[in-house]
Amino acid sequence: MELFALLREAAPVLLQGAGYTLVFALAAMVGGLALGLPVALMRIAPVRWLRWPAALYVSLMRGTPLLVQIFVIYYGLPGVGIEFTPVTAGVLALSLNSGAYLSESLRGAIGSVRQDQWRAAFSLGLGYGQTLAHVVLPQALRVAVPSMSNTLISLIKDTSLVSVITVTELMLATKEVIATTFQPLPLYLAAAAIYWLLSLGFEGLQRLAERRLNRAHGTAR
Repeated sequence: MELFALLREAAPVLLQGAGYTLVFALAAMVGGLALGLPVALMRIAPVRWLRWPAALYVSLMRGTPLLVQIFVIYYGLPGVGIEFTPVTAGVLALSLNSGAYLSESLRGAIGSVRQDQWRAAFSLGLGYGQTLAHVVLPQALRVAVPSMSNTLISLIKDTSLVSVITVTELMLATKEVIATTFQPLPLYLAAAAIYWLLSLGFEGLQRLAERRLNRAHGTAR
């Protein structure tokens, strides 16, 4: 009974932290997608000077820990006169990091579209941009959804790292409750359960997106 009383008492704080976690994840998803698509298109661009900056960005974001990126943005950039609030710094770091992974998912999916699709579109008089928009990307998105969804779902868990810059998301909220109750095990397990439920929700959205894209692709054919 003491356990249930503890969880009932902690529930408002944990749920508020989960709400912040969800907002952070959604904001970072939007930012990551907004970065991922143009970076993927730059990676496959026929012009070399567009490819190497995109490749450098992807290599840098994938080759360094997210925690280090958060520290650089929040604690390092003020040294050169660029300052962000904790919330902005957290969303920016998550967006930059996820954008690199999403761009690779999209690039691989675009590369999976057969070359005869490109040639057929060009033979019909479509330009490079038109072929991408109307022929290649609709097919590539269907292929990319599973790997992109994995990246987006991982954002739910990665938001726990922004607690190091005093952003009160689920993990920091849990630590605050533990500091007053001295009951770490049940509260950390409760936080893990909330992360799991949020991830299950996004997995459901992934399956829904896959079904709709598959139906649309089948109709198109």
